Order: sequence, then C-alpha cells, then structure tokens
Amino acid sequence: MNQYEIAVLYDPQLEIDLSKAEDKIKKILTDNGGKIVKTDNWGKKKLAYPIAKHEQAVYVFYTVDMPPAGVVKVESSLNITDEVIRYLITKPDLKAIAKAEEAKADKAKKAAERGDNGNDDEDKDEE
Repeated sequence: MNQYEIAVLYDPQLEIDLSKAEDKIKKILTDNGGKIVKTDNWGKKKLAYPIAKHEQAVYVFYTVDMPPAGVVKVESSLNITDEVIRYLITKPDLKAIAKAEEAKADKAKKAAERGDNGNDDEDKDEE
C-alpha cells in the first residue's frame, strides 16, 4: 500500500451540506481498496481562476493508504462525480518530509540552546 494525498475541490454550493458529498468520495476511496488516514477541510476559498464558472470552491484534503491499481479507478470515478469541480492525486515524498521534520527539530534544539546561553549571560550581568 502506498500513501497518497488527494485534494478535492467541491462545488461551493455544497458548503452547507458537504457531508453527503464527502461520504460519496469516501465511499469511492474505500471501495477501491483505500484507507483514509486523515481528512483536512479548509472550507470555502477563492480560486485563482474560474473553474466551470465557479469563483470559489470548498477545499478538502485526504491522506489515503491505497494500492497503486486503485488510483486509476478513483480518478475515473472522480472525473464523473458532479460534486467535484477539480481534484489532484499526489504521492508525497516521505523521505523529504522526514528530512524536513528532522531539520526543524534541529533548528528548534539550537534555538533552545541559544536561549539557555542568553539566560546565563543575563544572570552574569545582574551579579
């Protein structure tokens, strides 16, 4: 199983009753062997350019564990789903993400060390 990130732009008129459309997409993903790990709803946002005469869309991001064969089936299903304006399926670079998190942790550690050194200097100034 590979991990995929799926960005789905829903019709903005569905913002009030988005759960029905989300259930439909979740069913498509699970029926094709996918397991939804995480869902991130960004809400209604303005599009950079009009898509199908829509100026705005509801952005929802899914992190899914799915076999590679299921991706093609999901794409074909999303193409014909009326609630979906646009979608994008990507495979994240897990090594790069891990490396970035490690660098972030190192940077935080160095900042904490500098902060400790700064406190020591303040203590010396007070004496």
